[in-house]
Amino acid sequence: MNRVVRWLSYPFILLIKIYQWFISPLLGSKCRYTPTCSQYGLEAFKKYGPFKGGYLTIKRILSCHPWGGHGYDPVP
Repeated sequence: MNRVVRWLSYPFILLIKIYQWFISPLLGSKCRYTPTCSQYGLEAFKKYGPFKGGYLTIKRILSCHPWGGHGYDPVP
């Protein structure tokens, strides 16, 4: 992944980290997947950058509902 794409990923990674540090502890563990959606997002942004990583993260979050999937779902 080139440097420009990597730099574009950093703000999204920072937002996810802020969520993990401050918001997630207040909400408690409710994720249906392993790894959690926020961890999945971090891995996707680090591996694929902001465009494909963002797409995969949004797709994962949208599938996290009572009639959606569950279980082990790693970043492809």
